[in-house]
Amino acid sequence: MKAYQLAARQDGAGSTVVTVSSPGKTVHIGPGTCTVIAGPCSVESRDDYLEIALLLKEIGVDMLRGGAFKPRTSPYSFAGLGEEGLDILAEARAVTGLPVVTEVVDPRDMERVCGCVDVIQIGSRNMQNFALLKEAGRSPLPVLLKRGLAATIEEWLLAAEYILDAGNPRVILCERGIRTFEEMTRNTLDIAAVALVKELSHLPVIVDPSHATGRRSLVAPAARAAIAAGADGLMVEVHQNPDQALSDGNQSLSPVLFANLYRDIRNLPAWLGEPGRE
Repeated sequence: MKAYQLAARQDGAGSTVVTVSSPGKTVHIGPGTCTVIAGPCSVESRDDYLEIALLLKEIGVDMLRGGAFKPRTSPYSFAGLGEEGLDILAEARAVTGLPVVTEVVDPRDMERVCGCVDVIQIGSRNMQNFALLKEAGRSPLPVLLKRGLAATIEEWLLAAEYILDAGNPRVILCERGIRTFEEMTRNTLDIAAVALVKELSHLPVIVDPSHATGRRSLVAPAARAAIAAGADGLMVEVHQNPDQALSDGNQSLSPVLFANLYRDIRNLPAWLGEPGRE
């Protein structure tokens, strides 16, 4: 038996479709979908976040992203607005009607976060924070689980197993690149992992081409490759002034660049002969 018994694809069983519901919209993530999640890396201010949220709604995205609590490599880097950021995310959800995803870094914040958003994210640095995984497994919301920066595919699936075993069946896997010897990109996007994990597991898989590449010019090509490989969706960083962003500006798209990518994404499934994907 596989170590990841609950995450493993069973013979004859179908794929899991995770339903995300906000007061204004319901989103399905799984086979036959191409869910697009977008927003800035972090919530920097109320006015700026509401502005980009409304722009993204106009473009047509399915969900919003934004970090209130940001785990940063340097303790001197901007680490988010904390609870103030959560309140801004909740306001953006109310104003746009779109579901919102944000990261949880401390189990003690789980209840507060769950009251403000629709999906909780376990980031790359916390993929093997087992106390946090168990708490996410007890939460009432879907969980977006990012692959660790040096995690094997089995370790990633076993992290998902912690959430599933704790009672939460709504897990979305996110490939966001892994650390290799290559220094010209932020990480190395493991495109093969998308196809392999969909073969090994029934859980939906999305891709974060922003963190995977770390370079604005590479986000669109990586996003198209992810959809071609069978990803069920994308998570893309978008900022109205990327060069002035307080975090991850180099990999953030402007609204204009993102709108162009969004148009391509919506057409790509048809090019691939998959008319059922939306």
